[in-house]
This record gives sequence, structure tokens and C-alpha cells, in this order.
Amino acid sequence: MPAKPPVKRKERLVKRIATFLLIWLFAAAAALPSPARAELRAGTAIVDITPQQWPLAPRGSFTPRPTDSAHDPLHVRCLVLDDGNTSIVLGLVDSCMVHRDVLDPAKKRASQTTGIPADHMLISATHTHSAPFANAQHGTPQELAYQKRLLDGIVEAIVRAAENRQPAKAGWSGYDLPDEVFNRRWFLKPGTVPTNPFGEDTDIVKMNPPRNNKILINPAGPTDPEVSVFYVVDAKGRPLAVFANYSLHYVGNTGGQMSADYFGEFSRLMPVRLGRTAEGFVAMLSNGTSGDVNNINSRNPRPRREPFEQIRIVAGKTADAATRAIRQIDSPSGDPTLAMREREITLKHRVPTAEQIERAKRIVEVDAEGEKELPRLAKAYAERTLKLAAEPPTTKVIVQTVRIGDLAICTLPFEVFAEIGLELKDKSPAADTFVVSLANGGYGYLPTPEQHQFGGYETWLTTNKVQKDASAILVNNLLEMLGEMFP
Repeated sequence: MPAKPPVKRKERLVKRIATFLLIWLFAAAAALPSPARAELRAGTAIVDITPQQWPLAPRGSFTPRPTDSAHDPLHVRCLVLDDGNTSIVLGLVDSCMVHRDVLDPAKKRASQTTGIPADHMLISATHTHSAPFANAQHGTPQELAYQKRLLDGIVEAIVRAAENRQPAKAGWSGYDLPDEVFNRRWFLKPGTVPTNPFGEDTDIVKMNPPRNNKILINPAGPTDPEVSVFYVVDAKGRPLAVFANYSLHYVGNTGGQMSADYFGEFSRLMPVRLGRTAEGFVAMLSNGTSGDVNNINSRNPRPRREPFEQIRIVAGKTADAATRAIRQIDSPSGDPTLAMREREITLKHRVPTAEQIERAKRIVEVDAEGEKELPRLAKAYAERTLKLAAEPPTTKVIVQTVRIGDLAICTLPFEVFAEIGLELKDKSPAADTFVVSLANGGYGYLPTPEQHQFGGYETWLTTNKVQKDASAILVNNLLEMLGEMFP
């Protein structure tokens, strides 16, 4: 067998040089620093939107009584986050609910000034029941003036927060506060649930039942006790912003005055709890999934309180829980991943039957004396039924998902039942998740299909305006959006 020809010295040298160069290049590449991630910047702003023209009726009652004063100011609070590529707006309004006829033009104007896309703006209402109608329901000069003040205030808060951006770091955590949340929907003993406003005896659940242990069976759903906190500090480590979330309805008992309720008191307390805060510090308490949760313990009622007393108690406990959650954050991050998605989803309106419409027409003509013979709230729901019957077949609602590092925030423009929020938290691919209700609009209550079977106030036609499986549709969309953000 013939011997292999010897490798030429020149070829051997070339191979050795090539090998050396490859080794050197790999080593040099490994020694190079990784591309720097963009630094987080955050800006805050607070704008006073307390009414200046009176009287005004507070929203949140079937028979609102006009008032001419505010116990404490109403605000728009805003936090803008920016990583150099993505900017996100987290805004909160001291209002019962703000509809898209205000929010959409406000976002458009703010976007034109700041360059932040409107679909990267999360604007929600706290759901205080002691704020004016945001949509100028009665068309009075005072309401129209307030609507303009509200819209301008939202724009100003976003623009100012964007202008105030500075280097920052962020972290997130949560702390349970179960003492103040109670599911307000109760199964009662057969025969004790009142006839509903439509003249039907089909409900097996009652909202805020009589405080009578002899007829109470058990709550119809769970509560979510977590006080979730997104926390921002400035370059010197001083607290700059707190965006918290708690699944509790308003507390109420404001003595008839306008008020930001416990949400506003929480914001006042947080700089006290945190000590030396940065200039421009903002604390916000958003409404979680509290559509069927309130502050009333039906089984063991609390003692009577003077106006604002219970507001101060709940706000103090919530501020304490938020502070404890903040203390659990090891070290805020200066470069969390920022992302935001938004979808506009078409839902069907519920359609009153021909019989319901005819009954409603008869009831609205009943005089005050005849109304006494009708079920409670029958006339109010007759008027609402005729209004819903005149609505178009469908409505478009916005849902959003936000990513800040390993934290996810979901939004829904409804008063959302607690079990929906718990499902999103459980199925979310993020390390931590919370849900903001009454965000980017207000479309009434959002029960689950199962809760619809139980009946009760939150499921009644016009209290709930959209198709009965709407919660399943919206949850599926949100989970799909989260899956895209957290692959």
C-alpha cells in the first residue's frame, strides 16, 4: 500500500495560524462586555381634578343626592415607565368609572404631545362612589364643566409624568390582607331571597343580605386578599412611586360629601409609611377584582362608624400591607423588560325580551303611589331596560397586558368578580400577576357564566350588559396575550 504523501510545510503553517486566530477570536468575544440593556426611567405626576362648580351628584347610587363640597381632593395620578424602546403609562383616576368618550380623546391628545402610543396607556378608575359622573350623565353645566376638567386633568398628568422621567429602579411583591375583604353575594335559605326588579323569584343569591345568621348559608364566591405592589425608586434609592392593587370595592360613608374614599387616603398615607421619599413621589391604589367583594362582614357585623372612620381604618391597613410588601423586595432592578399589548374585543349586548320591554314600558308610566306595589328598584330597572334595548347589538371593549420584568398586569373595563382575577393569577405564565378593573372604560359588572346561574344584583339585566360568557372570552384573550409576552 503506497504511503500517504507528506503534508506540505506551508499548508501546515496556514492551518496552525487559522486555528490560532479562531481561538483568539473566541476568547476575545468572550472577554467583551455584553451589550448594555437600556436603563429604566420613570416619571410621575399628580393633577387635582376636584370639582370647581357645584352642586354635583355623586355617581354610585340609584338616587344620588347633589352635594356642594368635597371632604378631600380628587386626583389623577400617573406613572410613566420608559426603557429607551418602550414607554408605558399607568394612570389612575379618582372616579367611579370613566368611559371611553373621555378616555379615548384624552389618550389621543396625550399621545400627540408625548409620542407615547395610545395603546400603551393604562388609565383606570378607583371606583370611589363619591365622585361626579364622568360622562356628564345629566348634562348640567356643572357636569359638563367637570367632564372637561377631568379630561384635561388626565392629559396633563400623562404629559407631566412623561416630562419628569428620570433614572429609576423597580421591584414588585405582595402581602395578604384578608381582614377587610368579604364576598358580598350570599346563598340564603330557600324562600328568603326577595323578588328581583323584573318580578322574578329565580335568584338564589342575594347581594348584601340582611345581617341575620338564621338565613345565611355561605358566600357564593371567594375573595382575593393580596395587596399587590409595584414599587419604583429613583437613582438615589428614594421611593418615587407605588402602584398598588387590592380587590376591595369602595368603603363609603362619606357623610354625603365627594371623596376619593380609601383609595385617596391610602395615597396620603404611603409617603408617611415610607419616610424620606423622592420629590414627586406618587402612591396609587388601583381597584382589583372586587365586583363581588366589599367591606361588609355579614356574618359578624362591625360596630357603627362615624363618617370617614372606616375609610381611615381600611386605608391604614392597606398602607401597612403595601409597606410590608415593599420590605420584601430584595433589590429593585434598573433594567426590567417592558412590554405592553392591547386588544379591542367585540362583545354582544344582552337583549331584553319582548315581554321585558313591554313590562318596562308599563312600569315607567306608574305613578309614585303605584310604584309602592312593585318590587324594589323595579322602576329604575325598567328605565335601564328600555335604554339597553336601544343600544346597538354589540360593543367594543379594550383589554391589556403589561410586562415589567417578571411582573404581569392585566386590565379589564368592568367590575370584575374575584374568581376571574384569581384564575388569571393562577394561569398566568408570569412570576407575579395582578388585575386592574375598570380600566380603559366602564361596562358594568362581569360575573362568570356560573355566577349568572345564581342570579343576584350583579347578574341582573342592565347591571350586567354583555353576553353571559363574556368573562370566558376576555380571560382567554388575556391569557393568550400573556403567553405572547412571556414565551
